[in-house]
Order: sequence, then structure tokens, then C-alpha cells
Amino acid sequence: MPQINPPKYVRQILFGLQARGHLAYLVGGCVRDVIMNITPQDWDICTSALPEEVMELFPGSRPTGLEHGTVTVIIGSKSAEVTTFRTEGDYRDHRRPDSVTFVSDLITDLGRRDFSMNAIALSADGMLADPFDGVSDIEKRCIRCVGNPKLRFTEDALRMFRALRFSARLGFTIEYDTLSAIEECAELASELAPERVRDEVEKILLTTRPETMSAAISFGLMKRYISGAGWKTPNFADLASMPRKPLSRWVAFSIMLRKYGYIPSASEFLKQLRLDGRTIRCCTDAEVLLSQDPPSDSLGWKKLLNRYGVDTVTCAVQAYSVIMGIDCEKELRAVLKSGECFSLKHLAVTGDDLLSLGLKGPELGEMLKFLLEYVMEYPENNKREILLELAKYSEES
Repeated sequence: MPQINPPKYVRQILFGLQARGHLAYLVGGCVRDVIMNITPQDWDICTSALPEEVMELFPGSRPTGLEHGTVTVIIGSKSAEVTTFRTEGDYRDHRRPDSVTFVSDLITDLGRRDFSMNAIALSADGMLADPFDGVSDIEKRCIRCVGNPKLRFTEDALRMFRALRFSARLGFTIEYDTLSAIEECAELASELAPERVRDEVEKILLTTRPETMSAAISFGLMKRYISGAGWKTPNFADLASMPRKPLSRWVAFSIMLRKYGYIPSASEFLKQLRLDGRTIRCCTDAEVLLSQDPPSDSLGWKKLLNRYGVDTVTCAVQAYSVIMGIDCEKELRAVLKSGECFSLKHLAVTGDDLLSLGLKGPELGEMLKFLLEYVMEYPENNKREILLELAKYSEES
């Protein structure tokens, strides 16, 4: 196993807790990542210390989840979540436990976790606690629930999405019983808050294996949002060729679903999942653009960029390539690289310049529009003196 050397502030927290007689371990994803030679983004600690004891030991800590025993300990500019060992009561909403009970036993705490690879603890002196064979599963590149998988998913339905997300992110396979339980419990996903589903779907889309969404759909995890069966299975693997940006992948993913009959409207699908307004507007406009042939010249591209903006046109072009198999990114890049004007902010004159000519109100706006259209067609004339002269001439005539 790789050498585990947590940052100084993390060791300070571990040793600080141990010095007061408490048990303290690194736990969960950070241990899994280190075993896989991945640098952890976050370091989580579990302890026998009660939340108030943690806060007393580390002044300035934030009580970020006291009801679940979680305190954010701040050391300088760094922070780590410290959570008391606990067991959990019933999950009536299939997401959060109705109650938690603090315990002093590490193994009991690890037993409530989702997957064996996340139920590994590591002490400050390098000793592993692995009661559910998580290290073995990591070596086998296998995702397996801790205990009864059906019970785990009934407790927290979001774990089904997490299983698929880990599979997509890490390239692991999902163990047979765990996979079967996802199919059995899939209907519970309809009770999850749309925002939670959105976040998990986005994380899957941004991996190198976005085709994992096909499994989420076929298992029925998206039934609340995707009611149709579709007449063809979209090749979501093609999304991996796109930039790893949420806007690009959400637009292409939702338009793919609409194109193949899974949803009646891409923008409505995004609204149901509580996507932000910018993404929804971009998707709506991209749908319109995808119903048209791409421009045949630079003027046509500039008109699209002026009307819809760079982000929307770029997303539409990327989706066009993935969905239609027609690559016109080269033409778009050439226009953007040319630096030619396609918006008022790039025009060599401003509204203030036209005010000096006596133009105001609607006339001023119309003149700016006229000059922009002129410059898009004759980009070499985007010069202040030329445009002011043209404005004078047009006004006089």
C-alpha cells in the first residue's frame, strides 16, 4: 500500500485528539484515494470525541452539522471535517436518518457507511481498520455495499447514484448484488430532491465515462424526469469528446435525450432538475440552432454570435458535432480568432460618440445596430473615424 502522509494540519488534528485520550482516524474517501495513489481533495476524520469536546479542543471550529456530530476544524487557512462515531436511526425519507446516536466504537461507525471502499479508517500511526474488506475491493476495482445493499439504498437512495458516479469516475465495476439492489430500489430515487439528483448527474457527465448515464436511465433512476423509453439509445460516450464543462455537457446531454424521444423538451427537463437560468437559456437557444444548417460563411457565424452569444453558439456547435456528426468547430474558431466585430462592445464607436452627433433615444439605438451590421459585413472598416463619418452621412440623408 502507498505511503500515507497527510498534511501537517491534518496530523495536528489527529494528534490533538489522541493527546486528549480520544480515538481519531482518517476515514472514507481520503483513505480510498491515497490507497489508489490519488491525492485527496478533502481529509475527513472520525473520532470518539463528542462534538463539544472537539470544539473545546480546537477553538474557532465551526459547528457545520452538530445534529450528525460534524464539526469543521480550522487550522490556519486549512480545514477538515471531524465527525463523532455514530449509529443512525430509521431513514423515513430515504435520504437522512431521523436520529443519530453517538458511540465510542469505530467498527460500528464504519458499518453505517455506503461502500466498502469508503469504510476504511487509518490511524495517525499508519494502522488500517478495514472490517469490510475495502482494500481488497479497491484492488479488485469493485464497488460493493457495506452489509445488505438493499438496506443501504433504502436508507439513502442517493447512494445508487453515488455507486454509478464512482464507477464512472474510478472505472470500477459494481458488484453483482449491489447492482441488483440498484435495479430493485430504483423507484426510491423519485423521492430525492431534484437538486441532489442534478448534482450527481452532473458529476457523472463530467467524468471520462458519461455513458454511465445510460445505466442510470435503464435502471429507472431518472424515471421522475425521463418518462419515455426513446426510440434509440443515445451514445453518451460521445460526450467525453467535449470540453469537461458543465454547460457544454448538460446542453448536449439534454438535447440528445430529446432527439431520441426520451423527453419532450430539453429545456423543460433542465428546469425540472433545477438547473440555473443560464444553462436553460443556452439549451433553449441551442435547440433552435441545431434545427438549422450551420452558416456557410463568416458573416453568418458573426450574426449567430451577435444574436446568441459565444457560449451558446459554442455549445450548439459542440453538440452539433456530437449529435449530428458534423464538425464545424473549425469555422467557428476561425471567426473568434480573427477578432472581427460581432457585438456592440467590439464596435469602434459607442453611444456617447453618437450623442455628440445629436442622435438620441431610439435613433441612437438604430444607428448602433446599423453600424454593427455594416461592420460585420465589412470588418476592415471597424474604425472610429469611418463609422462616425458613415453615421453623419446616414443621418443627413
